Amino acid sequence: MTSISKNNITAPIQFLGLGCAFLALLFVINNFIIFNFGAPGLLHTLYLGDLSGVKVPKGGFSTYAITLGFFQTAAILAVISYSAYRAFGVRNLRKDAVTLDWISAYIVRAAFWAVLIVGFADAALSFLRVEGFHKVLFGESGGAAIALPSARGLYIHVPLMIVSALIALRDKSVSLVWLALLVVVAEFLIVIARFIYGYEQTFMGDLVRFWYAALFLFASAYTLKEDGHVRVDVFYAGLKRKTKSTLNIIGIVFFGLPLCWLILARGMWGKSSLINSPMLNFETSMSGFGMYVKYLMAAFLIIFALSMIFQFTAYLLNSIADIEEKITDDASDEEVNA
Repeated sequence: MTSISKNNITAPIQFLGLGCAFLALLFVINNFIIFNFGAPGLLHTLYLGDLSGVKVPKGGFSTYAITLGFFQTAAILAVISYSAYRAFGVRNLRKDAVTLDWISAYIVRAAFWAVLIVGFADAALSFLRVEGFHKVLFGESGGAAIALPSARGLYIHVPLMIVSALIALRDKSVSLVWLALLVVVAEFLIVIARFIYGYEQTFMGDLVRFWYAALFLFASAYTLKEDGHVRVDVFYAGLKRKTKSTLNIIGIVFFGLPLCWLILARGMWGKSSLINSPMLNFETSMSGFGMYVKYLMAAFLIIFALSMIFQFTAYLLNSIADIEEKITDDASDEEVNA
């Protein structure tokens, strides 16, 4: 009876966590399809309502758009069904936690390589443009394209981000410590260039801010994985493991997951939302000769929310498993993961 009672309580929580994680990833993908390929989305496909920023063409959506909407809807139903199957059928909490942990780490790794490679490439292009070398190297048409934010984003940034995603599949480590070092090195070079050589350009400061923002937002999920976030542990530190796990579950369900979803929903619900607007318009800073990465800094919030959702859910499942398996404070990591 006790086991059945626990499953009746924890299985819905597991379903909620898995559903939140996978639907968040699908929400971001669907958002990209809706605003870049004219897909209707779930609400328009099922005639449930309107999605801000999506205009219904006269005469309705085309067959192509309706087909996309069908696959969007099918994907959402499939994710919900899979989450229910894992929660109420298989119920392998530790294995699901490892999978979610890997996805979170992969998102962070891919984002790290993207900001590293794109940062170097865009800073180099900005330097060439400032000094007037871009048209010498790439010709009139190529030099003019580099000066356009949309062209640099589509033909330089996007391919480099795809390469970064592939690199992250092979590189299994989270290399954020190197990003911290690069921030220090970049700032040091600015000081040397300014006070010794009298040379200063806008893109130099943009590169530091680009990497600095990435460091703090991308490292959040990794810090959560290592249990390194600062918490008010006056009482928490002395509690038993079961009580800690219960508090973690409550905090994740009522605070962690809703916060991440709030970021995604508020930032990406409409075409003019805080995240969508700069990304769709390849927004740049007001300084004409800086780096063209401001729109990517808006996308950092997506990386933060997604990586935190997956890491929160992995943390949630491990906490549930600790309670169900009656793990004590004396248990080692090998015993827990056995």
